[in-house]
Amino acid sequence: MVIETTRFYVLDHLKTPKDRFTYLEAAFEDGDPSLIAHALGDVARSIGMTAVAKDAGVTREALYKSLSEHGDPKLSTLLGVAKALGIKLTVEAVDKGNNCAEARLGAERTRLMDGRTKPDGRMAAGN
Repeated sequence: MVIETTRFYVLDHLKTPKDRFTYLEAAFEDGDPSLIAHALGDVARSIGMTAVAKDAGVTREALYKSLSEHGDPKLSTLLGVAKALGIKLTVEAVDKGNNCAEARLGAERTRLMDGRTKPDGRMAAGN
């Protein structure tokens, strides 16, 4: 008996701002830098790399390279992409007994849940 499978295409599951946020949140919680860069790339592709690159202030080619699985974006690129995607990075203390801080993805959940987005589906900044 042959088992038929279908190819998983992540962009099929990143249609709404809530879907994108949940996906990025999981990547940031994992903490693997290459996974985070790859997830940011997936979300950027779901919106449109050209538009995200323009909003982030980088070339499309540089964005593809930075957000590839093996990419290592500069902090300025990471912050620009976050802004272009309508998210912000925040710092939250974690209980490790040594008062270390952990960077994690933050967003205003109410903004995501009430549907205030840009016409192209990106989360509206400042809402």
